[in-house]
Amino acid sequence: MSKRDFYDVLGIGRNADDKEIKSAYRKLAMKNHPDRNPDDEAAADRFREASEAYEVLKDSQKRAAYDRLGHAAFDQQAGGGGFGGGGFGGGGGFSDIFDQMFNEFNGGRGGQSQNNQGSDLRYDMDITLEEAFSGIQKDIRVNVAVSCDPCSGTGAKKGSSPTNCDTCNGIGKVRQQQGFFTLERTCPSCRGQGQTISDPCTSCAGQGRVDKTQTLNVTIPAGVDTGTRIRLSGKGEAGMRGGAAGDLYIFVEVRHHNIFNRDGNNLYMGVPVPMVTAALGGTIDVPTISGKMARLTIEAGTQSQRKFRMRGKGMPALRGSGHGDQIVEIQVETPAELTDRQKELLEEFQEAGNVSPKATGWYDKIKGLFDDA
Repeated sequence: MSKRDFYDVLGIGRNADDKEIKSAYRKLAMKNHPDRNPDDEAAADRFREASEAYEVLKDSQKRAAYDRLGHAAFDQQAGGGGFGGGGFGGGGGFSDIFDQMFNEFNGGRGGQSQNNQGSDLRYDMDITLEEAFSGIQKDIRVNVAVSCDPCSGTGAKKGSSPTNCDTCNGIGKVRQQQGFFTLERTCPSCRGQGQTISDPCTSCAGQGRVDKTQTLNVTIPAGVDTGTRIRLSGKGEAGMRGGAAGDLYIFVEVRHHNIFNRDGNNLYMGVPVPMVTAALGGTIDVPTISGKMARLTIEAGTQSQRKFRMRGKGMPALRGSGHGDQIVEIQVETPAELTDRQKELLEEFQEAGNVSPKATGWYDKIKGLFDDA
């Protein structure tokens, strides 16, 4: 009999999110759990069917493969065209031949073929530029599958234990002779686990893990930038039935700053400077990312858009030493509201001559072009 569509099994749409998938599975698992239906074989079948659908649809990679190829992605008879031996839980085809050859060259049957390791998880963290400059420790809360305490991660009800699969004798694979080749496939009875559970744990429905919200303290080093990835080993999803946990990856996003623009380890900023200071020269106080003010000397005759470099005032190097620079762009401010006296002084200044030699030369050049025409 052909398998039902996994989405139909859980009673969800194909665009269902992770929360909807988990909720649908929990309802079916509670309703059809063998402990609640000890004499109902049909309920046990529905429980196994729902568990199989959930194991595929909750994993983004497996789900993508299923959406593309359907059950063929995990079909034991799919041969080299499916996902056998590629991390999606299936087997068959040329991968089985090579697995068989590898095992025999190593002098034995190779042991169980299951891959119970938990999935890696991702957490997106946004921080301020000041936090990226100094580094910071933050507590984060993540929803993650952890080892089930009542069954110690075995998946079996307390007082019982998993037993070796009768079909594969605990190896997780079965062998089949096809012509000249002996093919080794994932065991269809235990699905590569090597063990079966006759009395599942009621807390985790035989999975060996349960969902839990954990608080983790994360150290963000100084100098991180948007796109920096921090790996927390073993803090990802717990493996099924005692399998190793995956890793948790923190992806850092540094927020936009109102004053500074970052380029690598250098910081750029614009500073308004009074026209008189730009003309006569002087000093100005400039803010830095460290929270302190730094004094910058402005030379007489400084023009707008001129840049001054303040060495070592930028961001620290990540996994290195030293700091970048702070680049200050001068923005000469022209006064907009003048008193009568100020206007008189500027008119006297203009009459004194040689106010804007560059502008005078430019207009002379333009005038020469039109005269030639």
